[in-house]
Amino acid sequence: MNKSMMTGAVLGVALATAGGVFAGYSYLDGEQGAREAEVLSVSEVRETVEEPRQVCRDVQVTRRKPAQDEHQVLGTVAGAVIGGVLGNQVGGGNGKKLATVAGAAAGGYAGNKTQEKMQAGDTYQSTEQRCETVVDSREVISGFEVTYRLQGEEGTVLMDRHPGKTIPVVDGQLVLGEG
Repeated sequence: MNKSMMTGAVLGVALATAGGVFAGYSYLDGEQGAREAEVLSVSEVRETVEEPRQVCRDVQVTRRKPAQDEHQVLGTVAGAVIGGVLGNQVGGGNGKKLATVAGAAAGGYAGNKTQEKMQAGDTYQSTEQRCETVVDSREVISGFEVTYRLQGEEGTVLMDRHPGKTIPVVDGQLVLGEG
């Protein structure tokens, strides 16, 4: 073989190889498809978050003082004695005895009720803290509903961040996370 024929053959093989590589790359690239999906629309997805918290306030409370004589014995006895003395002042003979007993009974009842009423009115004021749980609600963005177009077909996907104008595509799949 002469030198120019050899050069031509090598040059021809080189061009054929380069053409094949270029054609193969174009073929592979065409098979992979687009490298980005076009974002058509983005809508915020919102959810309501509830947060409980304690709210406390001071309130005035009226309390009854504890009774020293719970059964009003002192009032009953004092009333009976006074009623008996007053009943003894009325009438004479058996009527006097009957008036004394009736006066003692009525005085005992009146004394009991008087002491009961006095004890019920014996109160004091104090301040107490009262707490309750209230729930605050607020809306937060929990994601984004994204409508996209990839190789002529539309689809929808939920993303945790706003994608911008395009979504990256690797091996025909959307890349949704950071990477």
